[in-house]
This record gives sequence, C-alpha cells and structure tokens, in this order.
Amino acid sequence: MHDDLASAIDAHFPKLRKTLEDLVRIRSVSAPGYDPDEVHRSAEATADLLRRVGMRDVRLLELPGAHPAVFGELPAPAGAPTVLLYAHHDVQPPGPAIEWDTADPFEPVERNGRLYGRGTSDDKAGIVAHLGAILAHDGKPPVGVKLIIEGEEEIGSAHLEDF
Repeated sequence: MHDDLASAIDAHFPKLRKTLEDLVRIRSVSAPGYDPDEVHRSAEATADLLRRVGMRDVRLLELPGAHPAVFGELPAPAGAPTVLLYAHHDVQPPGPAIEWDTADPFEPVERNGRLYGRGTSDDKAGIVAHLGAILAHDGKPPVGVKLIIEGEEEIGSAHLEDF
C-alpha cells in the first residue's frame, strides 16, 4: 500500500504545489487593520478545494464578528472510525517589506527546492496536505474524515469553540 500511496502523491504533487501557490497569493491576514474580505476570499477558495476533492457537506461557518471557518466531511466506510483534521487559512501580517528577500511576500518563490511566501508552511500547506491525503486515496480514504479549517488561528482562535 505504501508504494501505491507514494506514487499517488507523486502524481498529484504538481497540482498540489500549484494549489498551495494559489492559496499563498490570497492575502488572508486575520489581524486587525487588514482587509477581512481577503480572509473571506481565502475561506471560499478553501471550500471550493474541498468540494473538488469530493468532500461533502462543505460549507462556510460564519458568526458575527468572526472570520469564517470551513467545514467538510467524507463519511466513514462501514465499521471504520472518523478522524477530525484541522488547519487554518489565515496568516500573520507580512511585517516590513525590507525584511523580505522577495518583492512580495504573497508571491511564492522557490529557492533551493523550497517554497517561500506568507503562509507556505503556516498553515496553507496544512490545507494542501489534507487535500493530498484525500487525493492519494482517490477521494475514498479508509476512515471517515471531518475537516475544520479556521480563519482566526493567527489571532488566537477566539471563535473556534463557537464554531
């Protein structure tokens, strides 16, 4: 099974990388003073990605005064457990431009085989890793999957329990 999964991941890798690059380009800074529409746009893009890999009941979770979270699920095969996976689609502010080695922190750049840009690892890569696991199993993992991707982790997850 491992070789089959490794081959499936290799086959999906170029598409997953492009997905990560597209997510990084969304300026989803959740901190006060930044455009909350970008966080909402990030949630919508994330929901669309979940739908594309076959997740069901995909929806934005919205509360007054909160950045949206995204939910989706895949039912468990008979007798199998369900796992809850987590990620977040918001990012930290980029900080002073002078401290970046790139022209735009929201434009992904590869250097020495690594991808740099705001959110490439924390945590838009988490979203893409979950998508990759689902794709590697052809949308039918051996367990049920519930996925919550919040938009406020970088500001303390103030509404996560309410969601």
